[in-house]
Amino acid sequence: MIWLAFGLCALVIGVAGYQLSRYGDRIAELTGLTRGWIGLALVATATSLPELFTGISAVSFAHAPNIAVGNILGATVMNLLLIVLLDFFHRKAPVFTLVSHGHILGAGFAVMMLGLVGFNILLAQQGPQPTLGHVGVYTPVIVLLYLVALRVVFLYEKGHNHVEPQPPGDGITLGGAILRFTLAALVVVAAALTLPFIAEGIASEMGWARGFVGTLFVALVTTLPEIAVTVAALRLGALDLAIGNLFGSILFNLAILAIDDLFLLEGPLFSHVDLMHAVSALSAVMMTGVAVVGLLYRPTTRLFKTVGWVSLTLFSLYMLNAYVLFIYAQ
Repeated sequence: MIWLAFGLCALVIGVAGYQLSRYGDRIAELTGLTRGWIGLALVATATSLPELFTGISAVSFAHAPNIAVGNILGATVMNLLLIVLLDFFHRKAPVFTLVSHGHILGAGFAVMMLGLVGFNILLAQQGPQPTLGHVGVYTPVIVLLYLVALRVVFLYEKGHNHVEPQPPGDGITLGGAILRFTLAALVVVAAALTLPFIAEGIASEMGWARGFVGTLFVALVTTLPEIAVTVAALRLGALDLAIGNLFGSILFNLAILAIDDLFLLEGPLFSHVDLMHAVSALSAVMMTGVAVVGLLYRPTTRLFKTVGWVSLTLFSLYMLNAYVLFIYAQ
C-alpha cells in the first residue's frame, strides 16, 4: 500500500506539472516577459512547491529533517540530470547551442548557494554554530542570494532579450492563464503534503537510510513537475523556458532550506542532518559547473548520435552521487 500511495502522488504531481508548463508559457506570451525569466521565477516557483511543502511537513510534523534536506539536494541533482533528458530528446541540435547565455547567471548563483549549503553542512558536524534565534546564520544569506539572483537575471533578460506581448490567440486571457496556473499549483501542493509520511513508511519498511530515501525517491516525485515542464517545453519548442525552469527550481529549492530552518524549532537545520548530504551538495556544484561549460562553450558534437560529452558528464556525476549515497548513507 505504501508503494501504491507513492505512485498515486507521482501521477498527480506529474499531470499538474504539465499544466504548469502549458499556462506558464502562455503567461510569457501574453505579458511579453521572456520564457527564460518566466521559467526561472514563475514556473520554477510553482514546480518547486512540492519541495517547499514536503520540507515544511517533514520538519514540522514528520520530524524528519534528513528527508527534507535530502529531498532538496536530491531534487537539485535531479534537475541537472533533466538537462541530459532534454538534450537526448531534442534531435535537431544540442540544447546547449540553442538556449540563451543568460542561463549562466542562474547557474552561477546556484553554485554560490550550493557552496554555502555544503560548507555549512560540513561545519555543523564540528559542533554548535552561531545562530540567529533558532536558525543558522546561513539562513538569511541564502534568502539574500536568492533575491539578488532573481533581480540580476531579470535585469539581464530585460536588457538583452526584449519580447513583444502577443494577443490571446486561443481565447485564453492573461487572467484565465493565471487562474489555471494557480489551480495546477494548488493540486501540486496537496499531493506534496503527504510525501514525507510516505517516505518515512518506505524507509522503515525497506530498512533504507532516510537521507537516501529523501535524496532519491522523494526527490524523484517532487521533481515530476520539472520533468513534465521539460517534456512539455520540448514539445512547444520553448527550450529557454525549460532551462530557466530547471535553474530557477534549483535556486528556489535552496531557498526552501532557509524556510525549513525556520520551521525546525529544535535548532539550526544543518545541525540535525547527516554529513553525507554534503556529498549531494558538492555533486550538484560539479554538475552545475559542467552545465556552465556547456552553455558557454556550446559543443555541437554528439556521441553516437545521442548526447554530447557535457550531458554524458552530467549523467556520470549523477550516478556517482547516487552510488556514494547508497553505499555510505546511514
